[in-house]
Amino acid sequence: MVGAGRARRWWILPTLRGYRASWLVADTLAGLTLVAVVLPSQMATARLADLSVVAGLYAFVAGSLLYALIGTDRHLSVGADSTIAPVLAVGVASVAAVGSSGYESAMAFTAVAVGAILIGVGLVRLGWISDLLSTPVITGVLAGIAVGIIARQLPIVFGVSGEGATTIDEVGDVLGRLGHINLWSLGIALGVLAIIVTAQRLGRRLPGALLGLVLSIVVVDVLALRSRHGVAVIGSIHGGLPNLGLPTVSWSQLSSLIATVLTVAFLCIAQTAATVRRSGAVAAPRAGDFNRDLIAVGAGSVVAGLIGTLAVDASPPNTAIATASGTRSQLTNIMAALVVVVVAVWLTAPLASLPQATLAATLVFIATKLFRVDELRTILRFDRLEFALAAVTVLVVALVGIEQGVLLAMILSLADRTRRTLRPRDTLLGRDPGTDHWIPRDIGRPTEQVAGVLVYLVYAPLWYGNADYFRVRIRELLHAAPGPVRAVIIDADAMSDIDYTGLQALRGLVSELAERGVVMGIARASHLVHRELKHGALLEQLSADHLFASV
Repeated sequence: MVGAGRARRWWILPTLRGYRASWLVADTLAGLTLVAVVLPSQMATARLADLSVVAGLYAFVAGSLLYALIGTDRHLSVGADSTIAPVLAVGVASVAAVGSSGYESAMAFTAVAVGAILIGVGLVRLGWISDLLSTPVITGVLAGIAVGIIARQLPIVFGVSGEGATTIDEVGDVLGRLGHINLWSLGIALGVLAIIVTAQRLGRRLPGALLGLVLSIVVVDVLALRSRHGVAVIGSIHGGLPNLGLPTVSWSQLSSLIATVLTVAFLCIAQTAATVRRSGAVAAPRAGDFNRDLIAVGAGSVVAGLIGTLAVDASPPNTAIATASGTRSQLTNIMAALVVVVVAVWLTAPLASLPQATLAATLVFIATKLFRVDELRTILRFDRLEFALAAVTVLVVALVGIEQGVLLAMILSLADRTRRTLRPRDTLLGRDPGTDHWIPRDIGRPTEQVAGVLVYLVYAPLWYGNADYFRVRIRELLHAAPGPVRAVIIDADAMSDIDYTGLQALRGLVSELAERGVVMGIARASHLVHRELKHGALLEQLSADHLFASV
């Protein structure tokens, strides 16, 4: 019974276990700081998904409360996210008209479906699929999404109509209407951007976006910019508590939404993994379970859908703000969610005068954070091919579509990894003078050679993709040797495993070398590789004295 009680407590509010009263002040202040950030950003993200601004507020409430109830990371912040919002907008708009009840229902259904997938992935412990995207292509995906976000906001920033279906169309619409720019809208957007950027430079926790939001509302009301100068505003907002219900879609809509649901779910898994890792890198080590975190984020999406809003995701910037503000537990997000509920229920009236350009400027700023220029520069300096993968991903996501870009990103990541093991790096070893240590001959240090002996190291597992290449390389090295070779030693230290085809290649190589009068040995094989050699009967070909613990 005691064990069962502990298990139940473990599943409820885990980050509050062992909570200290001395943490309450820090969590409260961090919660208020987080509110100042999420109010404008969540409303802007909702508009990015073509929903009412209140939908973004309730998405944050659902995501925060459910994650706090189940999740293990003390700092992670969950809510409507600009990474997945444009994917949702494009996907749902393909099955229902924007602004219609059908659009809202399809958006809510998508949230439930995404949440169900995340819960399922967490329950069967498949969180490792987040590793299918390499850092360069993830960087490319985010940069491509950023380009798309900025393109969609340009018509709003310039105060012109824009109905382009693609990034190029959006930019073309703006360029074609330069003579009809609303300078007041442009001025508001630039002013809000300046406030946000200045606040960021002065201090990361300064609520620049909230300050810009409040000031822009005041300016619109005082100068009557809506009636006198045609500045577009949000308009009347229906506040109050959301309705609870199970959203439905038709079978034809469901089939059209499958790709969107899968894409958003995968992005949520990848971003949650990245955010949790980054949170753990700056905080104390935790024993949290990432699969459980996925269940928590998924539960937040399900509840968000049931109250009629959009899917939620882990938020890197909000998590960074919470961490920098000194949060000690998920009580920070609980407090922030409660304040947001108060705003959504009772304080929506002043938001009617909120300029659309303000939210557009907020989204442009968020997009600039998604476009990680420094990361791309680092990738370019490290490996031009990996930079090319990132660049291709940026272009496809920005110009073709996010779903296509994510699929291409997965293919490119796997193809790049496969390429590296198909033709792996390898080297010959030489003895470090005056020692018994053998080191790579290509690192620029002098080495001693033992006459008639080749010591070969390959930096990859031996599998069907590189088995023939492995044999060819041995032949090439034998041919290039300065004198007769009587022994070839395979250093298996970097060989993590061997499959059946690789084993057959080794057996064939032993026979081939024996015909030439050359003996083959294997050194530093791991326990796993040693077992595979034994099961594959290679040890019957090699005598026991041809297996070495060291070179």
